Amino acid sequence: MPFKSQAQRRKFAQLLVEGKISNETFEEWNRETGSARLPDHVKPKARVRPKPKTRARARAKPKSKVKTRRRSK
Repeated sequence: MPFKSQAQRRKFAQLLVEGKISNETFEEWNRETGSARLPDHVKPKARVRPKPKTRARARAKPKSKVKTRRRSK
């Protein structure tokens, strides 16, 4: 798996120096990355939020006739 950023490459180099990963692992990742120009940092992908389920709308009731008041004479 190739490196995604320079920061990741630096972290793996630090782990190599500390003896937490093998030289073969670091070289494999380095080989797969090749001479690609890497960004310094990679932002995590934005999460895709699921759309909320829509409720079935109630049928509209027919409007009742509005009674008007008669004017008193």
